[in-house]
Amino acid sequence: MPGIDKLPIEETLEDSPQTRSLLGVFEEDATAISNYMNQLYQAMHRIYDAQNELSAATHLTSKLLKEYEKQRFPLGGDDEVMSSTLQQFSKVIDELSSCHAVLSTQLADAMMFPITQFKERDLKEILTLKEVFQIASNDHDAAINRYSRLSKKRENDKVKYEVTEDVYTSRKKQHQTMMHYFCALNTLQYKKKIALLEPLLGYMQAQISFFKMGSENLNEQLEEFLANIGTSVQNVRREMDSDIETMQQTIEDLEVASDPLYVPDPDPTKFPVNRNLTRKAGYLNARNKTGLVSSTWDRQFYFTQGGNLMSQARGDVAGGLAMDIDNCSVMAVDCEDRRYCFQITSFDGKKSSILQAESKKDHEEWICTINNISKQIYLSENPEETAARVNQSALEAVTPSPSFQQRHESLRPAAGQSRPPTARTSSSGSLGSESTNLAALSLDSLVAPDTPIQFDIISPVCEDQPGQAKAFGQGGGNVFYSFGKEVWHLKIYNTPCSVIDSILHQLFIVRFLGSMEVKSDDHPDVVYETMRQILAARAIHNIFRMTESHLLVTCDCLKLIDPQTQVTRLTFPLPCVVLYATHQENKRLFGFVLRTSSGRSESNLSSVCYIFESNNEGEKICDSVGLAKQIALHAELDRRASEKQKEIERVKEKQQKELNKQKQIEKDLEEQSRLIAASSRPNQASSEGQFVVLSSSQSEESDLGEGGKKRESEA
Repeated sequence: MPGIDKLPIEETLEDSPQTRSLLGVFEEDATAISNYMNQLYQAMHRIYDAQNELSAATHLTSKLLKEYEKQRFPLGGDDEVMSSTLQQFSKVIDELSSCHAVLSTQLADAMMFPITQFKERDLKEILTLKEVFQIASNDHDAAINRYSRLSKKRENDKVKYEVTEDVYTSRKKQHQTMMHYFCALNTLQYKKKIALLEPLLGYMQAQISFFKMGSENLNEQLEEFLANIGTSVQNVRREMDSDIETMQQTIEDLEVASDPLYVPDPDPTKFPVNRNLTRKAGYLNARNKTGLVSSTWDRQFYFTQGGNLMSQARGDVAGGLAMDIDNCSVMAVDCEDRRYCFQITSFDGKKSSILQAESKKDHEEWICTINNISKQIYLSENPEETAARVNQSALEAVTPSPSFQQRHESLRPAAGQSRPPTARTSSSGSLGSESTNLAALSLDSLVAPDTPIQFDIISPVCEDQPGQAKAFGQGGGNVFYSFGKEVWHLKIYNTPCSVIDSILHQLFIVRFLGSMEVKSDDHPDVVYETMRQILAARAIHNIFRMTESHLLVTCDCLKLIDPQTQVTRLTFPLPCVVLYATHQENKRLFGFVLRTSSGRSESNLSSVCYIFESNNEGEKICDSVGLAKQIALHAELDRRASEKQKEIERVKEKQQKELNKQKQIEKDLEEQSRLIAASSRPNQASSEGQFVVLSSSQSEESDLGEGGKKRESEA
């Protein structure tokens, strides 16, 4: 049996949107199981009803056969042989009727009982737990809202104690209910297999017992198969019991370990503040203005991704960009008499956001994390060590970090020192010249030196402008080609992108991040390194605009299509795509390497790596490209085989024509020889008027000869 997918019970307390999304998948699976099992139950109930009807019909047949001798047929007479024969059949069928009755009883116990129990007990238990969990989740949200509205200036110990106790009770109830709900959903994956296999096993065993009543000669192979199924059911049952015991133990351990975490503001002595973070995630209350003086607070899940602050509502599959926090400022503020508030202001001061943390610990950690990200420490090789070295414990206010140009000037070597020139942007440049040289050394083995980065897609109007196409043809140093250049490559590789008759048509929404020339195209590390370079360059230079396109994957090519105008922006011939891979951690990022000709000669090839961002479909896109290449390969092999077969048929047809022509020539020669022989025979008459008597055969031959001469003269 393959492995069982499980819900992570350990993550129930965090209750992140990812956990809720995974829970939604399991709930959809439970609904699908319920619908399928209802259909299977109806089918098996029809079998049970049919078996009961068969048993009754068999018994009636036996009874009618017994009464045959009592019948008085006008023309039948007393046939003792027929009567005795039917009596014997009556006994056999009566025994079969008894066997059918036993089979009906066995079907009721072994087939109908397990599936009925699963339908009436296990599936209803899942529905009950789902309702209880929904109520507990709503109570917890209400308690959190009341706690968030506690006044900072007018603190009332009694009210604060009641609200805190309410949060503690509701959170504990939600956590416990959620853990038991997760346990039931995980157990359902085992019970589903048992509920499918056990009734089928009971059905087959009942049939075998039925046949064994009439014959002991049973197929040993079938017995072995059913024995294996029975063993498998037992193994699944034992595995389920073991896993249930493990999950119950995990629930008990988590209940004990998570008890201090139920309090919204934990003791800072037990849970110290970590000021060296460069990544953080958690729930925050965001202030949204609804008027000049009025505002609302929305609770959402926030997380950092590179130099961006992302927000994600509960139930959403992916988060969206809330704010760019590179070179931003963050400080603690007092807002609307709420505790633990802080404000983030963008680098240009045009955008600001006020957020509220749940506890003092989260409040300080969020400020320190955003401060570290603002200094672009996340671009270094060891972010936490760098943050620990440069962070000065700014708890109340954080100022913007120096710009990238100022840090670059501070790290520039003295006038008497020499430094190797480089045109690339290194993600570890803020750590010193030594780490920069090491990064450049590892990068040079994958990426060509002096390589520019293209962050946008060139418009396809270049195809109709000869001057621009000529300029691209002469500029051998730039590896970023326009649409017209790509069409010229289509002519080189002789792979016209005709997507009308293509077998595969798959469309994906992608965003172009950038492209750059690479030195190698035989290892996925090339794609990973290019992703790192482009993302680092975007973050350092504050480039967050991305061109959204539709990527069409066919068996001939890859096309980037404008979603508004449906105009093809770029076309990549599929034979030129030599490497494709997704990011090892962020599966939304993927890239491929396109091997193209950098001049008029096909021997002078260069490789360009294109990087895109998708909607959690990176692996699916790579699988689609791989499938397209396989289909294209098989199509090419089939085409070659077809051409070879046609060539063989043409040779055979030519040989057959030559043979028919030769036969016709031989036939014509034989006919001509026969006519000549017939015309050369002399007349048999004498000169003195006497005639020679000819036989009948000779007369016929003479007539034939004269007829041949006549035809020859006419010809």
